[in-house]
Amino acid sequence: MDEKDRLLENSLEKLREITTRNLRRVGDDIWGILKPGDKQENDTKKPAPDPYIAEMRERARQLSGDYRDETLEKQLETLEALSRNQAKVTSDLLWDSFPPIEIPELKVPGSKSETAEPEKKNEQKPAESAGKAETANEASKEAVKQEEAKEEEPEKLEDILKELHEYIGLDKIKTEVENLVNMVKVHEMRKAHGLPVVDMSLHMVFSGNPGTGKTMIARVMARIYKCLGILSKGQLVEVDRSGLVAGYVGQTAGKTMEVVQKALGGVLFIDEAYALTYHKEGTDFGQEAVDTLLKAMEDHRDDLVVIVAGYDGLMDEFISSNPGLESRFNRFLHFDDYTMEEMLAIFNMRCRQGGYVLDEDATDEVEAFITKQNIDPIIFGNARGVRNLFEQVLIAQANRLVKEEEITKEKLMQLTAEDVTKASEVAVEKQKAEEKNADEALMELLRQMKSSTENKDEPAEENDEEPKEESVAENTEEGVEQESETEKGAEE
Repeated sequence: MDEKDRLLENSLEKLREITTRNLRRVGDDIWGILKPGDKQENDTKKPAPDPYIAEMRERARQLSGDYRDETLEKQLETLEALSRNQAKVTSDLLWDSFPPIEIPELKVPGSKSETAEPEKKNEQKPAESAGKAETANEASKEAVKQEEAKEEEPEKLEDILKELHEYIGLDKIKTEVENLVNMVKVHEMRKAHGLPVVDMSLHMVFSGNPGTGKTMIARVMARIYKCLGILSKGQLVEVDRSGLVAGYVGQTAGKTMEVVQKALGGVLFIDEAYALTYHKEGTDFGQEAVDTLLKAMEDHRDDLVVIVAGYDGLMDEFISSNPGLESRFNRFLHFDDYTMEEMLAIFNMRCRQGGYVLDEDATDEVEAFITKQNIDPIIFGNARGVRNLFEQVLIAQANRLVKEEEITKEKLMQLTAEDVTKASEVAVEKQKAEEKNADEALMELLRQMKSSTENKDEPAEENDEEPKEESVAENTEEGVEQESETEKGAEE
């Protein structure tokens, strides 16, 4: 019998003795049977039982007879079997995970273990087991300390700038970021030497089409500011209009301040910020969010950087809509659309990172698809469109492979022209659906504009309004049809 079985049997024996005593005590209460000595003692301390209860106990004793001990023994056997199975499973799971330790003897008053001779101890001494356990604990604590130290170790500015230069494209952005870093360095040096410094606003405006890397660069800027000591944490909190504006009076300011509190010590990135001031009429609380944000930027100017992003032109209108925005946002970074070569390089980079190999004819298919779909960079989405195409190619590859009988490692890595063609068809269908949604949104906007114009005019008679609305709707539909025909002609 090895050490594990010895300890298991010892524990089960103690458990059986304790369970036996408890079951017999419960049985005595149920059957109403007491020891002779206990009966006399209880008779002197307790009042006489109710005659009805005494009669029922007497009937129970007559009916049960000798079945009491047999019933208790069956219950003990059942409990012992369950305990043995559970203890066996538990010991098998824990024995290999932890070093064996010495289990102290369980002493039960009146049990056989008090008079029984102690068994031979295992050859392994308790001190050795304790030493191994202590060594394991120290090693675990040391690993935790190393992990914490690794997490607390600050990033190096050189490493972040190196990562920035490894990004595809964004040449102008890289130059602007380096200029900003150098200016901040000199600014801090002058301050350290007691020289006068000019107030420098680090809040920025990112403008450009979707998928040009604005969010990615905002995350890099948060890390750079952290390395330069400008920000205490360096996290990025990304929101849009829905994350700042509430639907009822008095709720927008509180909602905006909650977001600001999360962004303290880092960068607050507001995507499509122009939507905050685009709606000027009605119960719109975007301006309340802007006012709250401006006050928070002033109160926490030493530990909060705000970056607003959106389309060209619209961001200029957003900044010029409020004098407070103009005074705080004076650093503009424009993100150009990716070129064909850059988007193809992004696709190949995703293939390398994912462990895929693109066939030569598949490369031509990818280039042809991007060239065709990138006529409108806003709809295609630049790098975002490339990412969507890559994901669709992986789906097409998976659908192709499941039909094959033998799949090798090379086939799992291969992306064929057929995969790209299938993915292109799916992407085209999705783009058509997006264009349809855009047309519907345009029609809704035209209806709103027409309704707003009618509300400003004097009310007309009911008989004159119906034909006027029909004519306006017809003119609107004709205008949309002419615009779509013009776009088709331009594409051809």
